[in-house]
Amino acid sequence: MLHTLRKRLERDEDGFTLIELMVVVLIIAILLAIAIPTFLGARQRAQDRAAQSDIRNALTAEKTFYTDNQAYTATVGTLTGIESALTYVAGSGTTAAVGVALKPAVTAGDNNGVCIGKVSKSGTSFSVLEVAIGGAAGTYFYKADLTCNGEDGTSATITGVKTGW
Repeated sequence: MLHTLRKRLERDEDGFTLIELMVVVLIIAILLAIAIPTFLGARQRAQDRAAQSDIRNALTAEKTFYTDNQAYTATVGTLTGIESALTYVAGSGTTAAVGVALKPAVTAGDNNGVCIGKVSKSGTSFSVLEVAIGGAAGTYFYKADLTCNGEDGTSATITGVKTGW
C-alpha cells in the first residue's frame, strides 16, 4: 500500500484543476462586466460626435451659400452641390440625413436664419440655429430637435447656447 501511495505522489499530473479553471472564468467575467459598459458609452459618444460633425459640415455649406447670395437655402439640391458628402432632407433631420429648414425671417422677406438638425444613431437629437443679422445674430446649439417655427429671432425666445453642445 505504501508503494502505491508513493507511485501516486511521484506521478506528474498535467492539466488544470476545476478550481483553477473556475477562477480564470470568474476573472474573465469580471473584466467583461467592466469593459462592456465602457465600450457602449464610447460607442454612443462616437455616434453623437458623428451627427454633430455632419451638422457642422452642413452649416459650413449654408454659410458658403449665404456668402454668395446673402440668404440661406433649404433646397436639398443646392446644398448637395456645395457639400455632396452629406444627405439632406427638408425639415427635421433623421439618423440618415441632415434636416434643413429656413428660420422665419428676422427682416421681412429675407432668409436670414436657418435650422440644421440630425439625430445620431444613439437616438439623441442635435440642432443648430444660425441667425445672420439682428440683435439675435449668432450660432445657437441645441441638444434637442429644433423646429424653426418657435424661434422668431429675438433674444428672448432663442434659448440655445452659443458655446456648443
